[in-house]
Amino acid sequence: MSANSQKIRFFRRRIPSFECIPDCHDCCGPVTASSEEMARLPVKSNVDREKSLAEWRCVHLGEHGCEVYDERPLICRLFGTINTLRCPRGRQPNMLADPMIETQIFEFMRHTRHVLV
Repeated sequence: MSANSQKIRFFRRRIPSFECIPDCHDCCGPVTASSEEMARLPVKSNVDREKSLAEWRCVHLGEHGCEVYDERPLICRLFGTINTLRCPRGRQPNMLADPMIETQIFEFMRHTRHVLV
């Protein structure tokens, strides 16, 4: 396992989870993810990517919600769990993510190559 994969695993365990409003996908726009995170996601065609971008939504958002929920990138996991990425509908976990973990995740994102999901 690469050092970046280990960091991603570490960060995932430290981001709190919470229940979203059913059928709400307000946070599911195009995002960027590290190469390691992308390697865990299904490959989508250029046509699918272009259609999703035109609709300003994530290419992995299907009829029944996120098709890659268990493997979703760190940025998706952060939505609603930190002050700078609040849920537009006011949902959040009982305790937000530790600010030190938030800082470490954004530092990791700054130093890894990211591609558009």
